[in-house]
Amino acid sequence: MNATDHPLVAAYLDSVARETAELPADRRAELLADLREHIEVSEAQDDAGIRAVLAELGEPRTVAASALAEEGPQTPATAPAPALAPTGPLAGRQAARLVAALPALGGLTVLAEPVLGALVLAIGLALLWMSPLWTTRHKRIGTATAVAVPVVLLLGGLMLAGGRIGPLELLLIGVFLVAVPAVGAAVLLRAVRD
Repeated sequence: MNATDHPLVAAYLDSVARETAELPADRRAELLADLREHIEVSEAQDDAGIRAVLAELGEPRTVAASALAEEGPQTPATAPAPALAPTGPLAGRQAARLVAALPALGGLTVLAEPVLGALVLAIGLALLWMSPLWTTRHKRIGTATAVAVPVVLLLGGLMLAGGRIGPLELLLIGVFLVAVPAVGAAVLLRAVRD
């Protein structure tokens, strides 16, 4: 039997592992590997030899204390920051729905009332970019899908004025004007749920 398979060694290493729970996982694994290697190299076979090797290593609590002292205290600067949920007035579920819908509604409102639509769109985009709920990627998607409506309207108006637009193009523009903002809002709402 290998010395590291001995029940005394297993109990010793378990005790060291428990005592070093505060160490980072990689450092604790390294310490336990070093202890196993030291025990293996000793070639102790019987209980007396293994007890002597373990006594030479020191009590698990002492070994742990040394390792923890070497690692240094976990200060706020070195300790991993806990994952915090977004907070603030724009972080709730109701606010998320409103913020996700406003840019899309603003873009669609531009169809009927351009000034009001532009105002709602601007407010919606401002709230979207101030909200802590979405990543920059999601905010860009929300912005692009909301701004697509006024851009398509402008391009459609230019094409219509030039006489280069027919019924099929008008239908495609209408579908685009409704579908794209809806998809943008759905992407934002899904990101909040995930």
